[in-house]
Amino acid sequence: MKSFGSFVYCFSLLLVDLARCYDPQDPSDILAQSYAQRRNNALPHRTLNPAATDSQCRSRPLDLVFIIDSSRSVRPGEFEKVKIFLADMVDTLDVGQDATRVAVVNYASTVKIEFLLKNHFTKDSIKQAINRIGPLAAGTMTGMAIKKAMDEAFTEKSGARPKSKNISKVAIIVTDGRPQDQVEEVSAAARASGIEIYAVGVDRADMRSLNLMASNPLEDHVFYVETYGVIEKLTSKFRETLCGMDSCAMGHDCEHICVSSGPSFYCKCRNGFILNEDQKTCSLKQVKVEIIQDPCMCEARLAFQRQTQTSIQDINAKLSAVTRKMEQMQNMLGRM
Repeated sequence: MKSFGSFVYCFSLLLVDLARCYDPQDPSDILAQSYAQRRNNALPHRTLNPAATDSQCRSRPLDLVFIIDSSRSVRPGEFEKVKIFLADMVDTLDVGQDATRVAVVNYASTVKIEFLLKNHFTKDSIKQAINRIGPLAAGTMTGMAIKKAMDEAFTEKSGARPKSKNISKVAIIVTDGRPQDQVEEVSAAARASGIEIYAVGVDRADMRSLNLMASNPLEDHVFYVETYGVIEKLTSKFRETLCGMDSCAMGHDCEHICVSSGPSFYCKCRNGFILNEDQKTCSLKQVKVEIIQDPCMCEARLAFQRQTQTSIQDINAKLSAVTRKMEQMQNMLGRM
């Protein structure tokens, strides 16, 4: 009876633990995920270290241009949510003249550069400029917008840093429709010029066009949300991506050495150890000792053996001769 009571008590503790572990996910969280997140859902969860995240983010300046669709299909309330998303993105970045610079290109059937990379160097001034942006309302000339961003927004005249500074150039396109012009060639030209393109599709966005615009690998550069109401859920994902954070600093389970590799990491072992099959833990390397004899010593030994054998044969021959002589002497003494 006592053991049954113990069982009930342990079972109740297990139920409490399960209840704590179960955290029903907000449906909007599920919608706001990239192909990469869907692919990696089976991977173990790693807890972010906020302190490491902030310091890593401050270490990577960008020339960042948002290219936003404000065509007729984007309702006024939805456009306001896009602006909130942009403002939230600005809050996650380290903005400044020597840090990340931000510009916004607004498009519909026409294209308008709302402000350039050289215009604002504080978060407050950028967010005020974003707040003043109004929708253009008409068609969806996405290709034209990408070309204008490449030709005008990402130039040194407009505030982009020279190539010698090695500052990453990043464009984030937000659209909810199908482009009414060609995007493949102009996107390829933009990528070839060194611009990394992220494509965010909302609601009725054409996925094929998003794939044509975005940089490779597509699973890390193409995002989709079903409504503008959840677009802010992408902020944390872009924070991880754009800040260039050290994946190992975010948390890892390597026994010895963690090596960051883009958005992921892999484990290595210290000298004298090998990585186990779990790709995390390490075991002492088994050293196979092989004794190699000096060939010169072997030849000398063989020569000595041959010489010894010859000497023994000579001694045996002499002993035999002495034995015969003694036998002959004994025979002679016997006759006497």
